[in-house]
Amino acid sequence: MTPDQKDLWFLPLGGCGEIGMNLNLYGHDGQWLMVDCGVTFPRPGEPGADSGADRLMADPAFIADRREQLAGLVITHGHEDHIGAVPLLWPLLRCPVYTSRFTAEILRRKLAEFGLLEQVPIFQVAVDERRRIGPFEVQWLALTHSIPDPNALMIRTPAGSLFHSGDWKLDDHPVLGHGYSPATFQALGEEGVEAMVCDSTNALVAGHTHSEGQLRHGLREVVASAPGRVVVCCFGSNIARLHTLAAVARETGRYMGLLGRSLMNMAAAARAADLWDSRSDLIEPGHLGYLPAREVLAVATGSQGEPRTALHRLAADSHPDLTLEPGDRVVFSARAIPGNEDAIQRVVDRLRDRQVEVITADQTELPIHASGHPAADELRLMYQWVRPRVAIPVHGEAVHMAANAGLAKAVGVPRQLVGQNGDLFMIKPVAGIRRGAAPTGRWGLVKGTLTPLS
Repeated sequence: MTPDQKDLWFLPLGGCGEIGMNLNLYGHDGQWLMVDCGVTFPRPGEPGADSGADRLMADPAFIADRREQLAGLVITHGHEDHIGAVPLLWPLLRCPVYTSRFTAEILRRKLAEFGLLEQVPIFQVAVDERRRIGPFEVQWLALTHSIPDPNALMIRTPAGSLFHSGDWKLDDHPVLGHGYSPATFQALGEEGVEAMVCDSTNALVAGHTHSEGQLRHGLREVVASAPGRVVVCCFGSNIARLHTLAAVARETGRYMGLLGRSLMNMAAAARAADLWDSRSDLIEPGHLGYLPAREVLAVATGSQGEPRTALHRLAADSHPDLTLEPGDRVVFSARAIPGNEDAIQRVVDRLRDRQVEVITADQTELPIHASGHPAADELRLMYQWVRPRVAIPVHGEAVHMAANAGLAKAVGVPRQLVGQNGDLFMIKPVAGIRRGAAPTGRWGLVKGTLTPLS
């Protein structure tokens, strides 16, 4: 199955019909362009949950068998579900990698863990830059998300152009990193876009997502009113949230420290990419336990209830650097990823059994969490700006993608194509879907070994 010069194809191997392990392929003129290469984590009842794997990723066999046709890999941003499988699968692909500065810093750290840093050619790109990658011209476009330097992509070919949204939201006050300009996407609409491949995660959520800039007052309130230690759980990649919490620590007379390796790695990457506020001084994790309770603000990994994370160990009273006592407060500055609700509740129950107060984003009058994905109003706006001829929802379960397609139809997008991993979306010369065109499944990292699971 090889596209010719008249063909423009989209083939998702992961991340279409599910949230996580994104792996997308675009085909034209005998070659393929891969966009993102991520992981997901085992959840009870889902494929691979009982395999013993600690990470799952899309089966790469289709493109690994055709790696001489793979022009390159583009990483849109640094979240695990978009970048986490690169060091595991790159030896099967052996192609150049293109990404932005902060994402490149994260990728280099991952590759170094696997001894691949000197082998993988990484090309660092800037916003608005255009690169010729095989028969594809790729332009990086500034958008906002819950991590620095996220990019949408305009992929141009002689057969037509596609807009790949990546993960995004419309945040007018993102706190950190580049913002976005409506004019950028309106210009694409004037140019002409054959298809828009778009994030569906929050398509069922009405309105507009909160801005990162709206969270400072709510977070300050929950920290300032706590009589003892405060532990805030959030995604480690949200450097803007860390900056906000550092400001809250200064304002409330507390010292801030990070608990969890991923948080520390992200902060180090932010420093290397000049994205760290010099005022945001951190103390060593080992010093937190020696401070008066009223002076502690710890930021911890584990907002999704994952085992072996800092919050999980705090709940079990097994963390080497900090012990929580009755009256201390744990704040969830995050919402549950679908499928993680039970794991989170188990951690919450253990904390409450120890008389630690737990505050979630649903319990506060002022917002303490902002999603990184577009709600319905933002999706409508983007479709109206870009004006694609075809809408292809991805990055969501079936119900989210159906809602996304409905929003596109309501604002006048002529055609919507909804499918799943392994379906071939033929955009040119004639739009349509060939169901089950490529094999799909999951691979897992089981005791350090890549293992096909399905």
